[in-house]
Parts: sequence; C-alpha cells; structure tokens
Amino acid sequence: MDWFQSLFVNTGSVAHIVLLFALVISVGVFLGKIKVGGISLGVTFVLFAGIVVGHIYTSMGIADPSPGGYACPADVLNFVQDFGLILFVYCIGLQVGPGFFESFKRGGITANLIAVGIVLLNIAVMLGCYYVFFDTNDPKNLPMMVGVLCGAVTNTPGLGAAQEALKDAVPALSDLPIASGYACAYPLGVLGIIGATIALRFICRIKLEDEEQKIRDAEENNPHATPHRMSLLVQNDALVGKTMRKVREFLGREFVCTHIKRGGEIINTRADTTLEVGDELNITCAQDDADAISAFLGPVIDVDWQAEKTPSISRRIVVTQGDVNGKTFGEMHFNSVYGVNVTRITRSGMELFANRNLRLQIGDRLMVVGPEDAVNRVTRLLGNSVKRLDHPNIASIFIGVLVGIIFGSIPFAFPGIPNPVKLGLAGGPLIIAILAGRYGYKFHLVTYTTTSANLLLREVGLVLFLASVGIKAGAGFWHTVVEGDGLWYVFCGFLITIIPILIMGVIARVKYKMNYFTLMGLIAGTNTDPPALAFANASSNTDAPAVGYSTVYPLAMFLRILTAQIIILFLCA
Repeated sequence: MDWFQSLFVNTGSVAHIVLLFALVISVGVFLGKIKVGGISLGVTFVLFAGIVVGHIYTSMGIADPSPGGYACPADVLNFVQDFGLILFVYCIGLQVGPGFFESFKRGGITANLIAVGIVLLNIAVMLGCYYVFFDTNDPKNLPMMVGVLCGAVTNTPGLGAAQEALKDAVPALSDLPIASGYACAYPLGVLGIIGATIALRFICRIKLEDEEQKIRDAEENNPHATPHRMSLLVQNDALVGKTMRKVREFLGREFVCTHIKRGGEIINTRADTTLEVGDELNITCAQDDADAISAFLGPVIDVDWQAEKTPSISRRIVVTQGDVNGKTFGEMHFNSVYGVNVTRITRSGMELFANRNLRLQIGDRLMVVGPEDAVNRVTRLLGNSVKRLDHPNIASIFIGVLVGIIFGSIPFAFPGIPNPVKLGLAGGPLIIAILAGRYGYKFHLVTYTTTSANLLLREVGLVLFLASVGIKAGAGFWHTVVEGDGLWYVFCGFLITIIPILIMGVIARVKYKMNYFTLMGLIAGTNTDPPALAFANASSNTDAPAVGYSTVYPLAMFLRILTAQIIILFLCA
C-alpha cells in the first residue's frame, strides 16, 4: 500500500496536488450545503476545508519542505490561487457589466448612495477597530483587519483582491494569512446581515403588511405601466396607404394593433399592413398614451372583439436581438403595448424582477405569458435564436483576460507612495470585464456566455482560489487565530457587519422613505450576500427585494473589490 500512502505524503507529485485540491473542494462543497437555521455557507466552506487540511499537514510534519511549508509546493498554490481569482473576478465583471453604468440612472441613484454609505462605513468601523483594539506598530495587523472586513461583508472577491495587492505592495507580508481573519468573521457576517435587517424592522416600527400594500398601490397607480385597450375608427386621410410601422414611428408612441375590421372582415395586422379610412382598429397601449393615439388615428368606438380572443400561453424567450440590448422594460412596453406579461427574468443564474428601469441584456431569458399571437410578436422582437448563444465564446473571454492582466500591470505613481500602484490581477480583469460586458457589442465582441458556462467558470475559479488560500492559511491558522487574536477578529467583524447596516438602514427609511422590502434587497446586494437575499425573498410576496438587490449589486461588487485593494496599497504599503 505504499503507492496509496505516497498519494498523500509525496507533496511534490502531480497526483498528490490534484488529489489534494479534489479532496478539499469536494468536502468543502458538500459541507457547505448543510443548513443550520435555514442558512448555509455555500462554497465558502471550501476555505474552511482547506484550512483544516493545511493545518493537518503542518501539524503532522509532512508539509512540503519549500518555503512556507504547505501541503503542496508554494509555487503551485500561488498559481492556482491567482488563476482561480482571475477566472472568478472576470466572470463576475461580465455578469455585472451591462447593468453597472445603468445603476447610476435616475431610479437607482438613491439606492446606490445608500450602498456607497454602507461600504464606506464598513471601512470606517474596520479602521476604528484597528486603532482601538490592535497594536498599530505591528505591520501585520492592518492587513489582517482587511481580511476581517472582507469576511464581515461576506465578499470573497475582495479577499482575493486584498491578498493579491498585498503580494505586490508589501512583498515581505505576501505570505500573511489574511484569509484567517476572513474565516473568523464570515460566519457571523452571514448571520449579522440578516439579524441587522430584522433589527431595522423593529427599530423603525415597520409592519410588513403595510409595506406590501404600498408596493401594490404604487404599481396600480402607475399610468405608464397600466395597459389600456380601445377600439378606434380611422378618419385621418393622411394615414391612407401608410403601414403600421410608419404610423408608429411618426406618432412616436408605442402601441399594438392586434386586429383590423375592414368591410366586415377581420384582419390580423403585421408591421407592413396598410391603413384605410373607415378601418376599425383594436389598439393596446399605455394608459397615458391613449389620448394622443386617439387624437391622431381617430375617435374611440365600440367594437365587440370577443370572438377574436385567444387563450393565453407561456413561453420562455431568449434575448438574442442586438437592437434590444440595453433597452429598459419601460421602453419595451411589454404589458401595455404588446399585451403580454413578463413574469420573471433569468440572468446569469439570478431571478430578477422586470421593473421599468431594468435593462435587457443579450442572453436574458424572459418568461412571457399572453395570447399566442402577442407572444409570437414578442418572440420575433427579442430574437429567441438560441443556437446563436449555445457556442461558448472562449476567445472573447481570454482576450478580455489578456487585456485585463496588461491593464492591471500598468504602474501608477502617487506622491507619498514609495512603490507604484497597480490594479493587479483582480482589479485589471474586473474593470476590463465590466467595460467589455457593457460596450463589447460596439466592437463586435460577443462577451455573452450561457448561464451555465458563466456559473461553471465562476465557481471553478472561486473554489480553486478558496482551496489555495485555505491550504496556505491552514499552515499558521492555529498560531494566528487560536493562540492569537481570533476572538478579537470575530468581535470586530461583527461590529463591521451590523453598525453600517443599522445606521444607513435608518437613514434610508427615515429620510428617503424607502420601502422595507426594497431595503432588505439593497442590504443583501451591498454585501453581495445571496443568503440574505433568499431570506428577504422568503419574507415578501413581492419582487421588491430582487429589485433592490439588482440595483446596487454591480456597484457594490466593484467597490468591495476596489476598496480592499486601496486600503492595502495606500495604508499598508
């Protein structure tokens, strides 16, 4: 059985390295699915599995003899860690890119300001804890507190960015296991986000029933989202011979004419159907557009279209039409003009609410319900050419990674900073991915990847990164946490989690009168915390939490990654 034993003790062999990562990842993913109180840690448990394995190898004296004394060669760990980080961060950038700049539009400014406030307060509380509870003369304490900050806000990409920035800015501390601080703060971070959200409900004396009623009232009182159906008699001689497409373009209002009654005959209209004086039109439009359309086409009349009604069908439609990319749901008028309802939208594995300000992206999957002819019109409008999206765009991914690494390696000199500042392997690919996801289509660069492909690349990158960081942190975990400042890390992480949420949550509620369910989603999105979003969705019968989450998630993710690097580069260096 020597061959079997060598798989675990011959730390330099390829078989051992692959077995080690497979063991850590599989055990971590399995244990991460276990729920305690309805909450699980997910793939983040891979980090804890890596810490345990790394500690076992060190304590048993069979670690690799190379510098660091890890469970496998340090060079291999560093490569896998950086490669996994690049894949993970780049795929996140592609996901949030199309909606990143749109989050600054009028509807999301307030929400994103609240999110920025939470991010800045997280940093302020972290620095306050550092100066109050730790020795500021020890250069190791501040980087460790950055790890605690990332764990307290449950943001793994921020940990990767900080670890990578520390390696470039402070080479002497490149092996510092800041992931140990992350591991200490993460569990209470998950619980603290949900607990602080519940505390806001009692502090502000919020009744859930009243919040849901306010959302329903707001939706019912929105004339632009309310469909209006009417029958019109064409009396405008200028419309004779004009197609429906030309009429719509000239009027500048969105409407759908489903049927025309001409001489007792019912005609199903198309974009190239021409009009004649005396035509009776079955029009669907937004309520606040009805008067303008009637004034242009003709007076309202009574026509019985009951015989033309068709049963409703549901269909999942994929957005593949480039002309639709970037348009908001409000601009598309699915309900008021086309006579269909979009019940949900799936984007990169996330279920989003199709509110007026949400912008469509190539690859979005919409569940559309309505009459068959109306659904067919929407299908033609959106494209639904699934074959165009089935082939993975590997070249686009690695072109983006290539440009991102080059961009992240550009040195920027700042007064008072001894070494040039670089965005690094996390910041460079992230920024390029955001830009590519938003503007790539203008350069004929297809950045779309299927939901399964994006999730696969992202999860593979994440577990490789977490396993590497965990194995490295496990070598000194006992000394750093158990015999060191572990309890202080837990305490400080809890303060970093709850204080900003309580402060900005009260401001959002009292000053901006933000709906509680929207606020719950905003808090989850600011902390990039899916368990908190799941809790918010379970608490509400509306889609408001998903709206709040998707509004702030792109900017919050960007700031979490960027600020972690800034603290290391400007304060630790």
